Amino acid sequence: MQLTDFDTLTFDCYGTLIDWETGIFEGLRPLLDRVEPALTRDHVLEAHARHESSQQLYTPGKRYQELLAVVYKRLAEEWSVPYSHEECVTYGGSIRNWPAFPDSADALEYLARHYRLVILSNVDNESFTYSNSKLRVRFDAVITAEDIGSYKPSPRNFQYMLDKLAGCGVRKEKILHTAESLFHDHKPANEAGLASCWIYRRHAKQGFGATMDPGMQPRIDFRFDSMADLVEAHRETLSRG
Repeated sequence: MQLTDFDTLTFDCYGTLIDWETGIFEGLRPLLDRVEPALTRDHVLEAHARHESSQQLYTPGKRYQELLAVVYKRLAEEWSVPYSHEECVTYGGSIRNWPAFPDSADALEYLARHYRLVILSNVDNESFTYSNSKLRVRFDAVITAEDIGSYKPSPRNFQYMLDKLAGCGVRKEKILHTAESLFHDHKPANEAGLASCWIYRRHAKQGFGATMDPGMQPRIDFRFDSMADLVEAHRETLSRG
């Protein structure tokens, strides 16, 4: 199997292209400044993952920015610190401030010359427009949890994507699903019969950060530590003919 065997890259966005862990941690600062003793970054991210995953399961139709507002409230309660409704709403809207990884935009610009680029994200459409402006590329399709009414890792999200791409003439065997999260993406991609490329942004860190533990390690067809490494591997494959 080679990178050039595919004509479509389907991307998770947050954690893969957008540095959501930095965005989450910075967005939670109004709460974190009230917590004593101070919490480690990984403790904060892991608590966020628990509440986010639970909320996505219980309210799958809730828009992501509204779901994040509930997560903020649940975290405040867990940490026994005061909060206001306005803070919850502000945190939900903080997605617009989440930064892109430094290599994302340039990598996407290169990859767009060789592949269709598709987003499959647990976000709402309004919030994604702010992230898309940072990524500086026109995606061939943008598929969100808001469109589907459920959140990854639900198999519904992958089936919806495959149905819509099939209508555009994209064959499943030509799709390479490209993502960081083993829990949200690689495990359900395996179940959907998709090839997968792991962008292991957390390769130098312990644990799973802002995602849940997937349990059994999913099958991975390609692994790179960054989008820049993916681009370099593609260039090398082309050079070998």
